[in-house]
Amino acid sequence: MAVVDTRINYEHLKQLPDDGKRYEIVDGELLVSPSPNRRHQRCTQNIYVFFRRAEEAGYGEAYIAPFDVVFDFYNVTEPDVIFVSNERLGIITEDNIQGVPDIVVEVLSPGTRHRDEGIKLGLYGRMGVKHYLMSHPTEQVIYRYELGPDGYRELPALRAGDRLTFPMFGDIAINVADLFR
Repeated sequence: MAVVDTRINYEHLKQLPDDGKRYEIVDGELLVSPSPNRRHQRCTQNIYVFFRRAEEAGYGEAYIAPFDVVFDFYNVTEPDVIFVSNERLGIITEDNIQGVPDIVVEVLSPGTRHRDEGIKLGLYGRMGVKHYLMSHPTEQVIYRYELGPDGYRELPALRAGDRLTFPMFGDIAINVADLFR
């Protein structure tokens, strides 16, 4: 008896309609999300502006959704904000990112929060994303994870009054409160 692989792959994903929904694959399973709300979009834009400042300072390149990250044939996500350092720019193609970005940011929404805090946290750690941020627009907090030898370790959350920085571009900073304007 032949074994049939029923997992969704990147070729299947490329055939889905452009209907305003976000389609992603994790371990061959299709994840579908509606378009995000206003608060989510504002927060995403503000975070992207921070990473654009790092790009303009010459540290790498920043991208905002929709832009696929193809980890492998069965794991393709569309993070809200992506940063790739200069050393890894070769993974960026015209159509997508083929490999592991240095920083991935997901802005939490009621409909996707469980995925971002569970499935995607596990996937990004397993794939080797060095820094994973989850931004919670309602609570106005940034949850941070840094990859170590034993997986992700949670760093202290950032709130209004704190500043967001990264070791790879320590001279670029933003007040956390500004991310939620």
